[in-house]
Amino acid sequence: MEKRNKIIYWIATALLAFGMLGSGIQQVLRTKAMVDLITPLGYPAYFLVILGAWKILGVIAILMPRFKLVKEWAYAGFFFTMTGALASHLACSDYAASAILGPIFQTIFIITSWYFRPADRKIVLVNQ
Repeated sequence: MEKRNKIIYWIATALLAFGMLGSGIQQVLRTKAMVDLITPLGYPAYFLVILGAWKILGVIAILMPRFKLVKEWAYAGFFFTMTGALASHLACSDYAASAILGPIFQTIFIITSWYFRPADRKIVLVNQ
């Protein structure tokens, strides 16, 4: 069971990291595709640079060993970012598969990676 959980964790984490890093780089560079994606939602283009930088830093935090609390914050940030993106698209009646599927799948990868993370990547509370 332990080996299966590790495999699930690393697959989900790799997919999460790949998606977040790829979109984060595009956002920092303010590619036309990213600007066209967020402008109809009412967000300013400069928001992409902020969001992209945090995504790149979040990927680094999740992949590095140690820094368990930073990992928790990165997972939370990713979760809020992706569910916020999904909510933004739905609120603006943007039901296109290209707008909806990315946030849905990334949210699944975030939850799966977080849930199956190894014990050495979890915060353990000690009862006193």
